[in-house]
Amino acid sequence: MLGLTAGVMGSLVGGLMLGIGLGLVVNNVHAGWVLVLPAAPAGGALGYLLARRLARQLGE
Repeated sequence: MLGLTAGVMGSLVGGLMLGIGLGLVVNNVHAGWVLVLPAAPAGGALGYLLARRLARQLGE
């Protein structure tokens, strides 16, 4: 269950940041790039941390 959660949470966080950031950029608010540029690394990092937690639980 935690493996599925890791993938879904990473995708949701990255997609939400990307969507909101691109919406701001399209409306000529250049501060939206602050959300767009780190969207993929932030989503991937969250998924990675949750996957490490799963691996630690399986090791016990």
